[in-house]
Amino acid sequence: MEPTDAERPPLAGGPVEVEEAPSPTEPIRFGERVRDMRRRNGWTLEEMSRKTGIGKSTLSKIENDLLSPTFETVQRIASGLQIEIPQLFTPTPPGGGSGRRVITRAGSGKAHPTLTYDHELLCTELSGKRMVPYRTRVRARSLSEFGGWIRHDGEEFLYVLEGTVRLFTEHYEPTLLSAGDSAYYDSSMGHAVVSVSEEDAVILWLSTPW
Repeated sequence: MEPTDAERPPLAGGPVEVEEAPSPTEPIRFGERVRDMRRRNGWTLEEMSRKTGIGKSTLSKIENDLLSPTFETVQRIASGLQIEIPQLFTPTPPGGGSGRRVITRAGSGKAHPTLTYDHELLCTELSGKRMVPYRTRVRARSLSEFGGWIRHDGEEFLYVLEGTVRLFTEHYEPTLLSAGDSAYYDSSMGHAVVSVSEEDAVILWLSTPW
């Protein structure tokens, strides 16, 4: 019979202190993320205001987490920074770090619909990720719905989960991708994805934060 914990002899050197593992997740600070991206561009609040059409006072309140932005405001910020909305919700990755994990159950991601895509951001609780994962329902049916190319720093991986899409990229001919197909591209190159199947296509996207 194995001895119980109470019956086991103490380890050599006396009692052992067990150090608690640090929590792998931290809440995302949207205002801090916006301020960091603005500063990385070398912009003042006034310059950011001109690029987004949002007042300096409002931007200052957002950056200091004194005001929760509406979805329209989030869209304007993303447009002014020339990035996609999901990139606003993943902090700039710090150096180092290991042994982290977070799980997102089916349907429990953070919803961020746009006029062309219905994004479900995945694993948002984990800060400092080196990539942004999101599941997207592609509502757009033509390139004209975007009003121009989408482009931002970094790289993207796209994997089609359901349906068929047409991938438009600035320097290549449009390409059809069906369930099981994938693509990897430089996201500073103009790009857009539209559904061509009868039902809206669903894709998995992985973007590298900039």
